[in-house]
Amino acid sequence: MEAYLGIDVGSVTTKLAVLDAADELISRLYLPTGGRPVEAVQEGMRQMRRELPESIEIRGVATTGSARYLAGAIVGADMVKNEITCQAVAAIHFIPEVQTVIEIGGQDSKIIFVREGVVTDFGMNTVCAAGTGSFLDHQASRLKMSIEELSRRALLGSDAVHISGRCTVFAESDMVHKQQNGHHVDDIIYALCRALVNNYLSDVGSGKDIRPPVVFQGGVAFNQGIIKALRQELKMEITVPSHHEVMGAIGAALLAHENAPGNRGRFKGFEIGERELKTSAFECRSCPAACEISRVADSDRVVACWGGKCDMWDDKLTNQGARIK
Repeated sequence: MEAYLGIDVGSVTTKLAVLDAADELISRLYLPTGGRPVEAVQEGMRQMRRELPESIEIRGVATTGSARYLAGAIVGADMVKNEITCQAVAAIHFIPEVQTVIEIGGQDSKIIFVREGVVTDFGMNTVCAAGTGSFLDHQASRLKMSIEELSRRALLGSDAVHISGRCTVFAESDMVHKQQNGHHVDDIIYALCRALVNNYLSDVGSGKDIRPPVVFQGGVAFNQGIIKALRQELKMEITVPSHHEVMGAIGAALLAHENAPGNRGRFKGFEIGERELKTSAFECRSCPAACEISRVADSDRVVACWGGKCDMWDDKLTNQGARIK
């Protein structure tokens, strides 16, 4: 059975999705990256190999996310695509009438504007993490509760507390002050959710024309408090897709299918998960550009190189021809 693989490697989580020839989701994975993207991709390969039937034949692969080039080199991707494109493609696939895509991840956030099925504009967060999932994770840890409990208790909170969300440092200081003044913890938690949403809208969504239908994607969409706060601030219904946490990987798989070669493609197989891989970098001295070349190698040979302004190293090694866009 032919299938298509999408891999989304972010700073906090790594996502994999496999679609069949009808673009139906066969399998998905949601794993922590843990600052070790190579190991995360390999673990994903191992788990997928165990979960998928032996009859599966991967005909196309695309990678996305902050470590998309690294992931593409490791697995032998046919395409390497940016996160904006993949998130939008997945949203349009499931909700064709979508006009605004909100995507909030662990350390970055995006807003994508779609008009008549075409991306017309987008925005991304700046240096501050106050509009991302890491902001809530840190506060949940400080309150000595899981992120799941924080999500549940946010729904119990009222609008009685206001917390400044323009900066993580100020937000935490404000939160401590509210606790010392005796405010109810549930109200403080919901105030944190509202602070994150307000920071997101004033940073990523500043000056943008947000229109319904609005689709909310990314790992933070697990948090019911954030959904509640978005609905309150935007005064719009918020749609959360069934597989919101892996939408980037699904979008990559959809693109892999759309642009699939006529044969098996460049996929190196799930067996790549069993190899001992190491990453390194060197400066190419072949011309004055002096490009920094990244490479992945196992015990006896270089698996892939990337990062040059020309195709010299790509052509020499096994990831030759992957389209980088």
